[in-house]
Amino acid sequence: MANNMTFLETSVGKKVLMAATGFIIFGFVVVHILGNLQLFLGPEALNQYAAFLQASGPIKWTVRIVLAASVLAHIVSAVMVTLQNWRARPQKYAVKRYQETTYAARTMWLGGPIIGLFVVYHLLHFTTGHCHPVKAGFIPDSNGVINVYNNVIFGFQDTVASGVYIFTMVLIGLHLYHGLWSMMQSVGLNHPKYNHWRKAFAVLFALLIATAGISLPVSVLLGLVTPV
Repeated sequence: MANNMTFLETSVGKKVLMAATGFIIFGFVVVHILGNLQLFLGPEALNQYAAFLQASGPIKWTVRIVLAASVLAHIVSAVMVTLQNWRARPQKYAVKRYQETTYAARTMWLGGPIIGLFVVYHLLHFTTGHCHPVKAGFIPDSNGVINVYNNVIFGFQDTVASGVYIFTMVLIGLHLYHGLWSMMQSVGLNHPKYNHWRKAFAVLFALLIATAGISLPVSVLLGLVTPV
């Protein structure tokens, strides 16, 4: 019988799709974190950056659509690969052996949905203001401008909100680490001679992103940055 499966229907195809969409998502995370780090440059820098994003129009919506499509494809491909792995191994081992995996890999199934819920919370927190502790910060001044710098600081002054961000950034770090490791393996970067470099890159990248994200709420809670 002829095999009429398309590339994306194969196990390799699903993993490549997951790697490609993961790369897009990782890229957005890096840009987003770098943009938010302008909090440390003061109100003028962060407010100008926010104004630039709002004025980008079609570019902003193109990025949002591509990102949303990538997230959806990433989730679908991840679920399909997981189900395929379960079907290939219907019987659980009597003794679990974790030599070929990591804590990050074993918690991917839990971290993904939590990160998804966090994205919704993040939008309600800093984009729409519905979960913001100081909603007055979203009222524009006489020039119609919203002080994004103050919004971010007021938002992180709430210890519960900061706790949510810190916890989620740890999960994002674990997700990035395992995701990068798997992504590079899916595209063929897998060889005993340089696998240790692949692991080092994944660890360093994930650690930098998680630390950068955590530094924002921690700096606000410690009073290192204050509203103007």
